[in-house]
Amino acid sequence: MAQHSGVTPEDIDVWMGTLSKSLASCGGCVAGRHELIQHFRYTLPGFVFSAGLPPASTAAALAALRLIHEEPERVTRLHDNSALFLRLASEAGVEVGTSEGTPIVPCITGDSMKALHLADRLCNRGISANPILHPAVEERLARLRFFITSEHTEEQITATIQILAEELARPF
Repeated sequence: MAQHSGVTPEDIDVWMGTLSKSLASCGGCVAGRHELIQHFRYTLPGFVFSAGLPPASTAAALAALRLIHEEPERVTRLHDNSALFLRLASEAGVEVGTSEGTPIVPCITGDSMKALHLADRLCNRGISANPILHPAVEERLARLRFFITSEHTEEQITATIQILAEELARPF
């Protein structure tokens, strides 16, 4: 995280991360000075009332971390694929908001029903994109969320953007 963000780890008090999107697992993590983590552990409801990660989730995250360490080219491919998706989406007029440098790219529809219908149309054409609807986001920020991976091909990304643009151009 520090390397990606361009910061010195010692300058950050609390590091938070997700295991669900980045490491094909579930849950998350918080890291920091021992005293701070102890304080969190015994005072924050999210820690007091939570349980440890299931062993299968822990194993999945650990396996993903080992794979990233052993095959760093996957991270490079992920960044390249994410940049390609974002560039093509922007060129096609897809509203991507402030998305930058992340493999999770939105297509903001500004309308929950439009997001649902668009997700259904894309699914019918073989593309999976999760709708994010009000009240999870403001209605004007309703969207589809695309998860780019290192294993997507340039052809898949290009075809996805083409189909997305076609479906956005159709009336709802």
